[in-house]
Amino acid sequence: MNGERVLERFFAVGNSYWLTRFVILRLLGFVYAIAFLVAANQLLPLIGEHGLTPARDFLNVVQTQLGSRSAGMLRIPTLFWFGSSDNALLIFSWVGFALSVVVLSGYANAILLGVLWAMYMSIVHIGQIWYGYGWEIQLLETGFLSIFLCPLLDARPFPKCRPPILVIWLFRWLGFRIMIGAGLIKLRGDPCWRDLTCLYYHYETQPIPSPISRYLHFSPHWLLKLETAWNHLIELVVPWFSFGPRAARHIAGVLLVTFQIFLIISGNLSFLNYLTIVPFLACFDDIFLRHFLPGAIVRRAERAAQDSQPSGINNAVAIALSIMVIWLSIPTVLNLVSGRQLMNYSFDPVDLVNTYGAFGTVGRERDEIIFEGTEDPLITGDTKWQEYEFKAKPGDPNRRPPFVAPYQPRIDWQIWFAAMASPADYPWTLHFVWKLLHNDPGTLSLLAKNPFPDTPPHYIRARLYRYRFAPIGENAWWKREPIGEWLPAISTDDQQFRRLLERMGWLDD
Repeated sequence: MNGERVLERFFAVGNSYWLTRFVILRLLGFVYAIAFLVAANQLLPLIGEHGLTPARDFLNVVQTQLGSRSAGMLRIPTLFWFGSSDNALLIFSWVGFALSVVVLSGYANAILLGVLWAMYMSIVHIGQIWYGYGWEIQLLETGFLSIFLCPLLDARPFPKCRPPILVIWLFRWLGFRIMIGAGLIKLRGDPCWRDLTCLYYHYETQPIPSPISRYLHFSPHWLLKLETAWNHLIELVVPWFSFGPRAARHIAGVLLVTFQIFLIISGNLSFLNYLTIVPFLACFDDIFLRHFLPGAIVRRAERAAQDSQPSGINNAVAIALSIMVIWLSIPTVLNLVSGRQLMNYSFDPVDLVNTYGAFGTVGRERDEIIFEGTEDPLITGDTKWQEYEFKAKPGDPNRRPPFVAPYQPRIDWQIWFAAMASPADYPWTLHFVWKLLHNDPGTLSLLAKNPFPDTPPHYIRARLYRYRFAPIGENAWWKREPIGEWLPAISTDDQQFRRLLERMGWLDD
């Protein structure tokens, strides 16, 4: 009972955030760990020296266009200006993963979090289309704010430095912009969001469905409409209460967090939803969180609160940070009220304060590109084609959709986009075919199945199929029908193909 009274005394003020900082940094460490693990596994085949879109070539183009390396460094800040070899990419990614695990395990200070932020920004800025997702700049903004939650050197889970209340408010401001941006882009975009029918299609046509997506897709239409209306409520109304009194903040936080958990279950949206929970945790204070965390952690927070000392330096830094964020927020606010709202856009070169949004339009049909190869030296009516299977995207209609998030198979996502366009819009697909024609180990590491393990195929082609979820109860997960050719059969002897690759600088591979 005495311990309970002590807790009440130190936490009853209602603006204590020792536990809040603890859970924010632990979840952020988890997201960073996943992000760097993805990089460690996929950077080399995607942007390595012999990757599909080499980072070296990208940086050379930037330097040429801007006229100098220094101008390129200012426009595209990244440590890889000093070298982007395969060894550098790999070591960089694994070091980032190791440092993330340190944060996840409970130890963080401003220096460590600043290093993680700079490292991940370096990857994002050379990642090209593979890192062109809203959650990449969202992680950078979240990671930057987290630097100022901690003391400069003290890395203990509960240092003597009190969590700056202004930084907690900046996390709430971030969460507010994420949700309001997502809600407004929907209302301004696809009319199905306004007539509440978007979820008739979304679960089936989202980038990487999960097994649960199929069951949600076949929900009654009245329930799907209700879910859409609930989506609008959560994204457009609830975030305002994150700035309200404590009870309102707690209710808003619970609604916002549980909404993200539902999205995690309903599909595979990389680490987006895990990351989006981070700023919502700032809605909760220690009085709320102590009911859900282990007693040992709560007691450590109590001892830190007892021993804490005010820090004028930390408060001054938090004030300076707040002024900077307010200034950088002006274009994002203007974007939110604009009739031509941009989605997932950064207004500064280091992605400090950004604008966000998701699913402004929803596809009504799901088209998939299926890559096929053959060992036959000549193509005839009897040619036997074998399909390449990817790790997550739909292929074999009998294969169950995976649970893969928060991990992201980046090539699967890009092929989802490519299916809505042509090879001319996604030239890396030609390099991808060239790699398949040579059984390139790095490229094949991105796939689930190589139908030609012994010798490379003579020809590769890509066909377009329309996929629909098979009704509940059928053994197959998908039904599909061919639409047509997406890429004609190509061999290494095709001179036009070779000229295209040579023009892109890829033929030497």
